[in-house]
Amino acid sequence: MSNINIREMTEKDIDQVLEIERLSFTTPWSRDAFESEIKKNLLSKYILAEKNEQVVGYAGMWLIVDEIHITNVAVHPNKRGEGIGDKLVSKISEICRDRDMRAITLEVRKTNDVAKSLYIKHGFKEVGIRPGYYSDTNEDAIIMWKELG
Repeated sequence: MSNINIREMTEKDIDQVLEIERLSFTTPWSRDAFESEIKKNLLSKYILAEKNEQVVGYAGMWLIVDEIHITNVAVHPNKRGEGIGDKLVSKISEICRDRDMRAITLEVRKTNDVAKSLYIKHGFKEVGIRPGYYSDTNEDAIIMWKELG
């Protein structure tokens, strides 16, 4: 895992990110959505994990006042279980601390036990439910929150 590099995402990374997005989500984000996040949304920040110059995972967040809202985290299916998601979530926490932010929040599918376990490992707590949050399946979202001291 030491050969995983975490860096800021740029426009040139979108093709590789879209591949991971399509393999990871039933309703993947579009190229336009990622381009808008990178070029137009002044509150957004996207990071990615590289291994041997290949994008193997990414994470997006919005930095809003003193909180980070995680928009998405995904790891290429062929690279899951290698600690890449762990490194991405650790980097988000580091960004939060470096910017003196007080909390991180996110929504996760109620049935996504792997993601929930990752977030719990990083100190997130389940604090609520958004009924029918995911329009593709009408699945509930679990709201998770992490306070930073």
